[in-house]
This record gives sequence, C-alpha cells and structure tokens, in this order.
Amino acid sequence: MIHQYINNGYHIVIDVNSGSVHVVDELTYLIIPRMEEMIQAGTTDLGQIVEELLAKDGLPGTKEQVREAAGEVYELWKAGQLFAPDVYEDYIYDFKKRKTVVKALCLHVAHDCNLACKYCFAEEGEYHGRRALMSFEVGKKALDFLVANSGSRVNLEVDFFGGEPLMNWQVVKDLVAYGRSLEEEHHKKFRFTLTTNGILLDDEVLSFVNREMGNVVLSIDGRKEVNDKMRPFRGGQGSYDVIMPKFRKVAESRGETNYYVRGTFTHENLDFSKDVLHLADLGFQQISVEPVVAPPTASYAIRDEDLPQLKEEYDKLAVEMLKRGKEGRGFNFFHFMIDLKGGPCVAKRLSGCGSGTEYLAVTPWGDLYPCHQFVGNEDFLMGNVEEGILREDLRDEFKCCNVYAKEKCRKCFAKFYCSGGCAANSYNFHGNINDAYDVGCELERKRVECAIMLKAAQE
Repeated sequence: MIHQYINNGYHIVIDVNSGSVHVVDELTYLIIPRMEEMIQAGTTDLGQIVEELLAKDGLPGTKEQVREAAGEVYELWKAGQLFAPDVYEDYIYDFKKRKTVVKALCLHVAHDCNLACKYCFAEEGEYHGRRALMSFEVGKKALDFLVANSGSRVNLEVDFFGGEPLMNWQVVKDLVAYGRSLEEEHHKKFRFTLTTNGILLDDEVLSFVNREMGNVVLSIDGRKEVNDKMRPFRGGQGSYDVIMPKFRKVAESRGETNYYVRGTFTHENLDFSKDVLHLADLGFQQISVEPVVAPPTASYAIRDEDLPQLKEEYDKLAVEMLKRGKEGRGFNFFHFMIDLKGGPCVAKRLSGCGSGTEYLAVTPWGDLYPCHQFVGNEDFLMGNVEEGILREDLRDEFKCCNVYAKEKCRKCFAKFYCSGGCAANSYNFHGNINDAYDVGCELERKRVECAIMLKAAQE
C-alpha cells in the first residue's frame, strides 16, 4: 500500500507497510502508482514495465528520463521500500497471546477542580460521580499494585491527574516519596508526571516538581479570549491572567524542556493555529493543542463541515514552523513530532497506548479503569488496587484492540502512526472500542502528512 500527496511543494510517497518515505520529483510521483498497478497485475520485468509506461500518455519528461525514473522505482521495490507486503497481521495474533504487564498508572488524586472548563469530559473533576480526594493509603496500594504487576519491567510511569491534582498536593508529595522508597528494593525506577491547570502553582510546588517530575503538562488553550471562554473559574472569571505568569516560570525553570503547554481547540476557535503561535510567541517551546472530542450536540463540538478549515490550519502551521525553524525561532508541536528512523516498536505501532492492559487509571477510592476517559462508566470497571484485575474479559478485549481489529484502519495509510486511535473515542461515538472516531481520523491523517513534510523539508 502506498500513499501519495503534495504538501508545500513536496511530492511525498509513503510506503505504508515498510514505513519508507520518499520525496520525489513530479515524474517519479506519477510513475509510482502506475508501476504499483502493473506489479500487482504480475508485470515484473523492468523492460516490459518501461515499454508500457512509454506507451501511456501524461508523463512529463523524455524517454530517457522515464527509463531512469522507472529503474529507480524498480530498485526501491526490489529493496522492499516500495509496494511492500503487509507482514504484521500474523504477528499481531501472536502478540495478543502475550502476558501483559502494567507499566503505567494514571492516579486520579483529586476528583475535584477549581475551574469549570466547558468541554471537560470529567464534569469539573467529578467523573459522573462524587467529589473526592485520594487518600495516601489508597495511593500506596496503587503503587504497590503497579510494582507487583510490572513483571521484570524496570521503568514505571505514574501521572498525577484530576480534576486538579494540586488540590491534593500533600498526598502527591507523600506518594512520590513512597514510590522512591520502593525503587531500590524492587529494582524499579518511577517516572512521575503532573497534569495541572496551574491555579495552585507556587514556588514550593515548582521546586518539588522540578526535582521529582519527569514531565509537567500545563493546561491552557492559547489566546486570552479563547482560554477564558472555555476555561473559566466557577464564577465565570477567566483563568488566563492567573496562570500565564506561572506557566512561563515553569517553562523557564525547566530549561524549556520536559513540559508541555497543552490546549484544546473547539468549534469556537477553528483558527487554532493562532493559538499555537500565540503560545510560541510567548516563548513556549513545547506545545500541544488538540481537537476537542465532544458529543455532536455540544455547541463547541467539531463538525464535519469544520474539517477543511482545520486541515488548512495544520498546513499553515507547518509552513510557519518551517519558517521559524530556519530563523532560529523553532518550537515543538506535539502532533507534528514523528520519528521516521526509529520510532515505536512494532507492537506499539499495532496496538497503541496500551489502555486496559499496560496502562490503567485509578480512582480516588482505588477502582481500576482502562484509562481516565472510561472512569465513571461502570461497564469498564476492571477491578481495584486491593484485589487487582477482576474483569480479565475486559483486559483481553483491550489486548485484542489493534489496527487489524478495526476495519476502518486496515486501508488507512496512517494506521502505523496513530496505532488505531483512541479506544475511548471509538466507544463514545460507536459503542465499541474497535471502531474509530471519524473526525479524529481525518485530522490525524492531515497531521501525519504535515509532520512528514516538515521532516522532508529539514533533510
């Protein structure tokens, strides 16, 4: 399977199954699909292929140029870098039989929040239930569960999440200390992260975070008017002026690395590239601004008719990032970060984030869910930190969730980049985890195209 597109003047060809990416001239770009069709039909002799190409109309260039380009494409095919077969489908069935280990927990230390974000899937931190703070004892049992179920894996990840985790700050500190106390005895290494809206950030928190947290996610939507419309306090006041100075201090104190300012764009700000650039203009170098996922009835939900403008915004952003990079003003945009030389292992590319198997969310009272977006849906309650996984059927269902279990993914060129997308989004829009959120898929494909164009331009 190949995918071809033109972006910012670059003719780009992706060989999906081999992972090879080729930046070619117009002639080669036009020859590749014709040769693919011939090879699939059984014509594999280069001389015959060239004769058939020369007999067709519509190819620019001289006969010699056609011969040369066809020869280069032919060599790429022989080298397995074009028209490669899919060798992974059989692999995934063996992969599904593997014994899974838990490597990451999302600790909901606070089902409470001091903001009232309009698009919050957690309902102001309550997750369809009651307000609650995780106790130290529950948190300890969660870390014990992680250690006990991590097998021989050394590196473990714990994200302090909410609601707003800083509303339970003492427990966060105590759990970090407890985790550190487990490391030497159990031959483990914890990587802690924190996701915060920043309202309660102060110097004491920042000092601790910089000492103990491998990453910090700072929630802000971009321009003041955009942020304050969607991320107000419960009384309606905007949060931008409160958090922005604090977030700049965090970024500077961490040397502009190991953090993200993370925003959400909605139908209310389809010109979201301006929000990304607003954050970049303020000096932030690690930026993530993502599309909202909301029911179609929500006024701020992204609609099918929004997609052309949003795709154009991604293109505009990619071109501007290229320009700024050349000027020495570059920054990282999370959704354009792509590794074409190494990247995730095959298993990760096939199966995604590991929700429900390698990654679990823990509620304040110790219940286990496949991820934070399933919390509160009793159909996905998998167990608890005291008894462990009680719903092995759910774990096995998530273990089998991969790009080959999703019909929409099979013919999608981006499947090995997005790994089939978000299981929660699939469930919320289609009632099962083996479908795909169509709006999200459209935007993911555009992001992959832009990311690869940026790589091509930087080579």
